[in-house]
Amino acid sequence: MIARILYRNNVQGVLNYVLGKADNTILGFQNTYSDTDTNTEFFGRVLYYLGNRHDSEKRYVHATINLPRGEQLDDKDFFELSKAYMEHMGYGEQPFIVVRHCDTKHEHVHIVSTTIKEDCLQINLNNDFRRNVATQKYLEKQFGLSPSPDMRQEKELPIYGMPQFKNEDISGVRFYMQDIINNTLQKYKVRSFKELSEFLRPHHIQLRTVNHNGRIGVSFGIEVKDGYRSRFINGYTVHPQLSGPKLQKVFELNQKSKLLPMVKKRLEKQLRTTFGLFRTIGPEHLPDILRSHQKLDCRLNYDGQGKAVDFSIYDKSGYVLNSKEMEKDIGIPENPGLFESEYTQMYAESGQLQLELQRCIKEAYRNTYQDSRSRALFSEHIDRMPLKSIVTEMAKSERFRFLRKYLHTDNRNLGDLIQAQFGIVKDKLYGTESVREERALQTKAGLIKQAIDKQLFEPPKQREVLFEFIRSLGTKYDNGNLTYVNSDRHKVKLDLADVTIPDQIEFYASPGFIGENEKVLDGLLNDRTEKEIKPSPTAIFLPLIFPNFYGAMASPYRKKFENLSLRTYYKYAERTQVSFEKSPNDYIQFFNAKGFYFEKRGEKICIGSIYSKYPVKVSIAPKTQAYLESSINLDNILEGQTKILEDIGANGRDNLKNLWSGYLMERGQYNKVAYLYVLEGVRPNLPIDILEHHMENGLKEALFAVSKQRIAAKRASLLRQGMYTLGSLLGGKSLKEDEVFNGFKDELTDYSKYKGRGLSM
Repeated sequence: MIARILYRNNVQGVLNYVLGKADNTILGFQNTYSDTDTNTEFFGRVLYYLGNRHDSEKRYVHATINLPRGEQLDDKDFFELSKAYMEHMGYGEQPFIVVRHCDTKHEHVHIVSTTIKEDCLQINLNNDFRRNVATQKYLEKQFGLSPSPDMRQEKELPIYGMPQFKNEDISGVRFYMQDIINNTLQKYKVRSFKELSEFLRPHHIQLRTVNHNGRIGVSFGIEVKDGYRSRFINGYTVHPQLSGPKLQKVFELNQKSKLLPMVKKRLEKQLRTTFGLFRTIGPEHLPDILRSHQKLDCRLNYDGQGKAVDFSIYDKSGYVLNSKEMEKDIGIPENPGLFESEYTQMYAESGQLQLELQRCIKEAYRNTYQDSRSRALFSEHIDRMPLKSIVTEMAKSERFRFLRKYLHTDNRNLGDLIQAQFGIVKDKLYGTESVREERALQTKAGLIKQAIDKQLFEPPKQREVLFEFIRSLGTKYDNGNLTYVNSDRHKVKLDLADVTIPDQIEFYASPGFIGENEKVLDGLLNDRTEKEIKPSPTAIFLPLIFPNFYGAMASPYRKKFENLSLRTYYKYAERTQVSFEKSPNDYIQFFNAKGFYFEKRGEKICIGSIYSKYPVKVSIAPKTQAYLESSINLDNILEGQTKILEDIGANGRDNLKNLWSGYLMERGQYNKVAYLYVLEGVRPNLPIDILEHHMENGLKEALFAVSKQRIAAKRASLLRQGMYTLGSLLGGKSLKEDEVFNGFKDELTDYSKYKGRGLSM
């Protein structure tokens, strides 16, 4: 199902179109103040009366709901679907008409209404896109329809041998044109009618232009089966946005864009880099070379004899550039020495090849370091890795396979070329990384001094948490020296007297959390802005990873941290729930299920968190506030938050670990979530709608697999202890694996127990 919503400043043209079709069925009217006398004429007067009480350009709304091809609903169900859609979109109390059309291969309805209410105020139109997407998903499940795609798909436009249209099927021709032309304009940054005509030719669409005293008119025609050519249709008739003047405006914007010179410059550099690798290039090999080396989509242009005379680049930016539009010496005719042969051979003595081999060696070093998961420093890894291991890793890379394909040399010569660059790269990379690591350690030492001087911690607790603070930066302290936890290669002098070391050291933090922690602390101590710090959503989980350290943080710093992390996580959470949020009520309740709440402070609405040590509040954006205030029962919803949050606390889910479990689930880390759930009993703080989505998307299978592993481990443990051994030998009953798992499965999947209060387990 695909729903689309458009706004107009005039309703008469929309009503004429919707009601003027020969094959239309009025499914019903809604909220028209008369159950017996409502007809199209009366409904038109109602809309006209309401709409003209406001001067907005978006006074009227025209929505369409399209079913997937092959799927059907009867008139009654389609009307109920339409009413539910308008209710979720905020038009439940507005007058509207639902009209069904049968002029295309997919069944669809048109809904016409007004955005102006009886009190002369306009319905809040903020976030209508997210409401539309979420409502689609919700109604698809409710009415058993095929789901719409989660994101815009990059698809190739359909190219038919010959479009199958009959002479009388003018609507079909028009809709085919709409589909192809709109998709073409979305995919490419077209700059002229000539260029658009070239893009449309493979789809059998022809384009004509007429100059009316400087005003360009455009029309489109299509060649179909049995030699029939459709009449040329005015661009405005095909679609109002496809008229000549509007297309000309699009072309001018694309032509004047500041992006175009940048794209040209980048492409010129990429082409020169590639050409510098080769002694000769067979023109037919050029598309493959540019695709492999530069990830460029290149297409050759041929003359009348079938000879490649030029090429065009279909860039990822949407621009299509011919070589003639770039520097004069970049095309095939301008480089006869390079393109004169049909044989392609790389230039083994070129400086560019040496640079490419050096890049391959660097990539191999970094890949082997990541794959080894070594706790050693990168400089130590560089020093230890032999040439043979690096060459083995290089052979896996796409870049190296490209070089080998066109180098045309034996393994011995290739080995000599690699060995000649290996020492150069190793020494340079080792030196660079050593300097970087030394500077990073000095920065960490400076951060520790700042923390002590600026009293980052509450004075009574400073010595107690100093050990964890030092470790949270990935460092250790010993005898006046600061070193990395995993290496003594670098040392920085640092006088901290004696640091209290705990009796039991159970401390591990991933490099990602260490980096995030250092970034946040540097921002707090140097009073940087959020824009300068650029924290990630994981910043809110730092107190979970370093509990003692953040627990002892002085109040001013802790409040600033919580304000910063709450704001960042709020922006992230807002994005992740877009496709599930049907209304302002959902917006609030989804945050409530995660442990966040909204409250009014004067004229502003702020968001707070149950995970904060201090009652920190962050104001929401003015547009979001207007969106929430459009709810007719906002005060009741805000009052009802208390019960939801109390329920989270009563069930022991007011811990950051529960929020972390939900975060992992949103990132698709289902195996990690399953281990947290099964082995540690951690329940994710997520709304039911989102949890159901993840259960269908792979979480259920992950839970099943981890549960089976747990049962198998328990059985092995029991057998090792001698229990059930005799029963097993005598053919006794086995452990009831199915019963154990089903009980666990039912607990997670019986959503009726948790309706209206998040996931309370």
